[in-house]
Amino acid sequence: MAFGLRPDDDAPNLDYGGYLKLTELLGLQQPIADPGHHDEHLFIVIHQVYELWFKQLLHEIDAVVDLLEAEDPLEAARLLRRCIEIMRVLIAQITVLETMTPNDFLAFRDHLRPASGFQSAQFRALEFRCGVRDPGHLHHFEHEELLHAMLKRRLEQPTLGEALWSLMRWRGFDAPAGEKQAAHDRRVRALVQVYEDARSHRDLHQLAEAMIEFDEMVTAWRLRHVAMAERMIGAKVGTGGSEGVGYLRSTTRHRFFPELWEVRSHLGESG
Repeated sequence: MAFGLRPDDDAPNLDYGGYLKLTELLGLQQPIADPGHHDEHLFIVIHQVYELWFKQLLHEIDAVVDLLEAEDPLEAARLLRRCIEIMRVLIAQITVLETMTPNDFLAFRDHLRPASGFQSAQFRALEFRCGVRDPGHLHHFEHEELLHAMLKRRLEQPTLGEALWSLMRWRGFDAPAGEKQAAHDRRVRALVQVYEDARSHRDLHQLAEAMIEFDEMVTAWRLRHVAMAERMIGAKVGTGGSEGVGYLRSTTRHRFFPELWEVRSHLGESG
């Protein structure tokens, strides 16, 4: 890949390391355990890479919502396919982390307190944008003014699911907004129409399938995370004070798009 500037630019050529800010990036892995432990470097790299991917996922999901608001479901589905492949990478990274033994992790784990993965502001923002809105998470960031403001803004943004219902209403479907059960049931019935006549609504059907696959991959990542954590720490309390594996297991029940899961139970009933 060539990263040089145009020949008519006065500035010196921009090289690979300068473009990617590699000096700064590669200086960010700073283990804190004393005495040091070999595997802390791996732990830091894995989680920094997670945060980079979370940033990319937010970038993509924001674009998907914009595309749905612009009534372009096919391009939205294409970007969601990218998000699905990113989730596959996140799941695969857990395998690398599991090359540590429990004793390797315990050798530096106490130095992490009170830091914890549930303090990832970007992952909370991703959950908010995709529909799992829990204002209670804001209190973890009360001491970080910028992060708290960012999450509050994310909490107030339309979700990916809401963008879908808005698009479907524009297309003539009865897919009302709102949290009431009656509105939920009407959205499910609207999705039944899409699925049972997928040929006529091919773009909406492809979008819905991309959305549920992304939801499925996030759930798969959560489940894989639970298994890895239990393998490493058993029933120990989390470093941030949570109940550890029990807390992680509780998150596997989250669904970004519950209507897309429920619609499967109603397909074929009219026949």
